[in-house]
Amino acid sequence: MDIQYEFLITDNLLRVKASGRAESLEEVHRFGIAIVDAVRAHGSARVLCDETELEYALNTFDIFASAEFIAEHASKVTRVAIVCQPRQIEDGKFWETVARNRGLGVRFFKNIAGAEAWLGLNSDQPDAV
Repeated sequence: MDIQYEFLITDNLLRVKASGRAESLEEVHRFGIAIVDAVRAHGSARVLCDETELEYALNTFDIFASAEFIAEHASKVTRVAIVCQPRQIEDGKFWETVARNRGLGVRFFKNIAGAEAWLGLNSDQPDAV
C-alpha cells in the first residue's frame, strides 16, 4: 500500500496525517517533497507529522538516503516533529540523526503530546520522546 496523507494548515503550523506503508525510496521522496511544497505554499515554519498509521519498510541504506534527500530540500523549515509507532522509533531516530547532521531541525517522538510540546504548541506537557 502506498503512502496516503492529508494536510491541515493552521496559523504557522502544517499538520500532516500519514498512513499506509513506506516501502519505496521514491515514494518516500515524493511524500517528503509534497510536505516541503505545502510548507512553501503556506509559509509554515513548523510541521507536525503524525505517522502513527504509517508502517516503515525501508532498509537502512534507504532510510539514510531519504533523510539526506529531505534535509537537502527542506532547509527553510525551522522545526519538524514526527510521531511514529513506538516499535519504529529506532528507524525514526536514525533518520533524525542523519537529517539533523545535515541541518534539518527534526525530532521523532512516540506520542503527539511530546511533539506538540517540542513545537511550542502545548507548554503544559513535558518534552517526551
